[in-house]
Amino acid sequence: MLYMPLRPEAAVGLRSASKFTAAFGAVLRLGDPLMLVAGALLANWIRFGAPLLSQEYARLLVQTVVFALLVFSASPLYRSWRGRGLFAEAFQVTLQWGVVFGGVLLYMAALQLTESYSRLWGALWFGFSLAGAVGLRVVVRGTAAWVRSRGMDLRTAVIVGANPDAQRIVETMRRESWMGLQVEGWFATAADRSVLSGVPPLGRLDGLAGYVEDGRIDQVWIALPMREQGQIAYVLRQLEHSTAEVKLLPDLFGMQLLNHSVEQIGGLPVLNLRSSPLDGTAHAIKSAMDRMLASLILLLISPLMVAIAIGVKLGSPGPVFFRQLRHGIGGKPIEVWKFRSMRVHEEHDGQVTQARRGDARITPFGAFLRRTSLDELPQFINVLQGTMSIVGPRPHAMAHNEQYKTLVDSYMQRHRVKPGITGWAQVNGLRGETDTVAKMARRVEYDLYYLQNWSPWFDLRIILLTVFKGFTGSNAY
Repeated sequence: MLYMPLRPEAAVGLRSASKFTAAFGAVLRLGDPLMLVAGALLANWIRFGAPLLSQEYARLLVQTVVFALLVFSASPLYRSWRGRGLFAEAFQVTLQWGVVFGGVLLYMAALQLTESYSRLWGALWFGFSLAGAVGLRVVVRGTAAWVRSRGMDLRTAVIVGANPDAQRIVETMRRESWMGLQVEGWFATAADRSVLSGVPPLGRLDGLAGYVEDGRIDQVWIALPMREQGQIAYVLRQLEHSTAEVKLLPDLFGMQLLNHSVEQIGGLPVLNLRSSPLDGTAHAIKSAMDRMLASLILLLISPLMVAIAIGVKLGSPGPVFFRQLRHGIGGKPIEVWKFRSMRVHEEHDGQVTQARRGDARITPFGAFLRRTSLDELPQFINVLQGTMSIVGPRPHAMAHNEQYKTLVDSYMQRHRVKPGITGWAQVNGLRGETDTVAKMARRVEYDLYYLQNWSPWFDLRIILLTVFKGFTGSNAY
């Protein structure tokens, strides 16, 4: 037995992905490599008049497909494009195709293989496979529009405020059903003197947070005039513990925001007040760094992990690995892997007892693992799975999230990125037990600084600091 079975726990306020959205994503993930194969075969038939590839060309196709799968997995190619135009998605597909074929050309040039293949065949392959990938997305979008027009695969939204801009949102969402965005109703402020037609009123602002969580709302649209900054700030405070997207129409000046950005939804300019700092190119860069570094590190530390596994088994009866439910990006539950450092024991349902100095549950070998953070090494497997990053806010126990989200300002905003094996807080000495609100608030402060200032170089700096000073600490036990 290599892991401990998980106990079922309720994940409060979590939103599950639609089965249709998952199916559409699976079609694209499977379809793109198939388009590469189909494009190569069609190019071969046109260029050489043969339905099948020669052995040399087939070998290049296999290598290209494998490389493409790596590139696509680290790109925003399969992120949700709900509400955004086909042109933007087609541009992203073209960009990724350029990366793949550019990489293949560099590989061939380095090995002096360019003269061994037909340039016309290569150009036709690129064109046909790209056209197929774009065409596939047209079909998927059409299917999604048909599904959503029948009330399936919808994302729900509520509006705060009643003005002409809010009415435009309602009318746009009703007219453009392909977006799959359904406005459930609107909340009134004290300054509202009009109503929204076509959607029901949901009450005053003091009921917003409860409705968003109870109704599992995905988006909150704020349509308030600039002079109502106090009301806008009140809405943000109400939604401090929610992972719902918050959007403002029109734009906003003078407020402290979290990775705000401007985009268009159905032709309407909106401002994201709170969103992930790792979208688009940043997401691709960080994902690629995570997977490459995690693969290299796991290869290097595999003998050490085998030795630790033996030490865990000799230290006390039980499994080698310990799996815990934690909140990942967007508040979704993930399984975090560790080497077991405690004796096998039972806790009461819903209770999570943090390790303390001199904790009798910790084995002697486990104490060494915890002091040196070697118990965290299996989390590089989480990184390869895509549920964690090497650098990011450390994942806390789910019960602790429920406890501290009401005690520490902006606590849940740390879930807007993947949790990390190490983080800015950890390399600054904020490791181990958080037995006071002040300690947790300090850790969150460093986590939010990381979100606001992320860059690839910042990640590398944190990794280097972890190597030199982040493995041990007086609070790690």
